[in-house]
Amino acid sequence: MNFLQHEPVITRVAERHWHALDDDRVVGRGEASPRPDGRLFLSIDTWHDADFARLATAMLPALPRPLYTVVDEADVPLKSHWESVGFTTRRREWEYLVPTAPGPVPPPPGVTIAPASDQDALRSLDDVIRAEVEASLGWAEMPAEVPAHPDGAMDLAKYVVAASADGYVGLARVVAVTRQPRIGLIAVRADRQRRGIARALLSHVLDALHHKGIETASAEVNEANPAATALFEGVGARRVSSNLELVLR
Repeated sequence: MNFLQHEPVITRVAERHWHALDDDRVVGRGEASPRPDGRLFLSIDTWHDADFARLATAMLPALPRPLYTVVDEADVPLKSHWESVGFTTRRREWEYLVPTAPGPVPPPPGVTIAPASDQDALRSLDDVIRAEVEASLGWAEMPAEVPAHPDGAMDLAKYVVAASADGYVGLARVVAVTRQPRIGLIAVRADRQRRGIARALLSHVLDALHHKGIETASAEVNEANPAATALFEGVGARRVSSNLELVLR
C-alpha cells in the first residue's frame, strides 16, 4: 500500500455500516447502532487518523440527530476526533470496581431480598421504575445496556428483587460477562426509597458473588447521581476509569 497516496473510498455497505476502502482493502469501519432506549450510538475505527474525518463526513449527513458515542476519557486522541466533527460532552460515567464481601446487610422490616421468581411482578416493577425515572431524570440518563422488554419477557436469572406485602419494590440487575460480573442497575420504587433497600440489594448481590469465589464486580455510575455514588463507595468500590458520552445535536 502506498501511504503517500492514501485516499480511501468511503462506501456505505449496509443501512448503518460504512467502510473506508483502499485498493479494495478495508482500512476503516463506521457503524451506527441503536440502543435499547432508542438512541443511536456511533463507532468509527480506522487505521489512519485522517480516515476518521472521511468516514464521519459520509456518515453524519445520512443519520438522524441526535447522535451519540462513548469514549474512554483517557483516550484523548479519540475524544479529539469526535469533537472535531461537532460532538460535545453530555455526561461522565465513573467505572467502579466493587469488591465482593460475605454477610449481606439485612433489609428493613417487612422486606425480603431474593432472586426474582415472578415474571409478572418483575415486569410490573420495571414499568413503574421506568415511568418514575422518565418523569424525573429521563430514561436516557440510565445505563444504555439496560434493555427494554417489548415482548414482555425479562430474564429472571439476571435479577434480584426486594419484595414486600404489596409486591416487588426494588431490583438489582447483574450480568455475567467474560472478565467479571457487571452490576447494571439497582433501583427502588420511589415510595420505598431512603429505607436501606438499595443497600440491602447491593450487599445481597455482593454476598452471592463472594460465595461463588468471585472477588470483584464492575459498575458504572453517572457522575450526576450522588445517591448511586454514595451507595457504591459505601461498600468500598473504587473508581478505576471514566467514560464520556458525547452527543451531536
